[in-house]
Amino acid sequence: MEITIIKTTTNKKLSTPVVTGFGKYFTDHMFTMDYIKTVAWTNPQIITFDYLAISPSTSVFHYAQSVFEGMKAYLNDKGEVVLFRPYENAKRFKKSCLRMAMPYIEEDDFVQAISELVKLDKDWIPSEEGTSLYIRPFMFATDEVLGVHPSNTYKFIIILSPVGHYYPNGLKPISISINPIYSRSFFGGTGDVKCAANYSISLLAQKEAKEKGFDQVLWLGGKEHNIIAEVGAMNIMFVINNEVITPKLDGTILAGVTRDSSITLLKEWGYIVSERDMTVDELLEHINNNEVSEAFGTGTAATISPVGLIEYKGTNYHISDDIGPVAKRLYETFNDIKTKSDAPHREWVQIVK
Repeated sequence: MEITIIKTTTNKKLSTPVVTGFGKYFTDHMFTMDYIKTVAWTNPQIITFDYLAISPSTSVFHYAQSVFEGMKAYLNDKGEVVLFRPYENAKRFKKSCLRMAMPYIEEDDFVQAISELVKLDKDWIPSEEGTSLYIRPFMFATDEVLGVHPSNTYKFIIILSPVGHYYPNGLKPISISINPIYSRSFFGGTGDVKCAANYSISLLAQKEAKEKGFDQVLWLGGKEHNIIAEVGAMNIMFVINNEVITPKLDGTILAGVTRDSSITLLKEWGYIVSERDMTVDELLEHINNNEVSEAFGTGTAATISPVGLIEYKGTNYHISDDIGPVAKRLYETFNDIKTKSDAPHREWVQIVK
């Protein structure tokens, strides 16, 4: 793919504050590419990060044909720019596109576009502990017409954002509320792809959890609405009687790249890892019997996030006040893989030449 690069004439980095939050600031450039059904993909370019001019009739506003990915770039101990398993995100992006009746992007082109953009804005990559350059590729329908059918045109964009910890308290355990009413996904739905609609329907439950003083929502699935599914922004794992249990991939939850990587590492370390259904009653019984030594989320944004408290129907279930040894080892190992050139699993890291 031949990418046209038009460099910005102004440098925002000099006026950007030190990174303390997540997704608040954006780099100088963005990648854009357009799809026209009669032409296919056209006009791949890197240009100045700027606003978009879009008609109010643009179909994405009305029918939610939109997908995205979340990735990160890091600086290793040699000063090289590295991406963590970018082809896994490329595969998942393709899967999301196909499920939403959208044209997909070839995996090599997806990774090339990200690499070229990150290379151009590499000076924005922060180096402090817990920081990274967040990468947001996304695609949306652009037909200017009202009608419930797949669009004939689409726009693919990549933007970059220097970020700190996803949760303000860093590795301090978060609290989550199990929602007994709403459903995030269902069998035959879109729970296993990263489409924008999945996240919009989660916002009311997230708002209600925040109002009760909790950080995130833990969703339930299954035909009886009683199976532990995933947290709003990450997959979930529990250490119960020295066994690591995580919900199985049944088409209703996202196949997280960090989840998959964590399972690989845990098995290499000798842990029993079970991907299976677990009812909320089973989980709470284990907590009451002091058999849950750790709970933690896995995801690109948070990497590893310990869970200290779970609420269900007005009752709080305490797990821990600090990050546990399993979650801590995973977090530190991921940091080493991404930032140390002699760390294990070098095949997971792609250097941006």
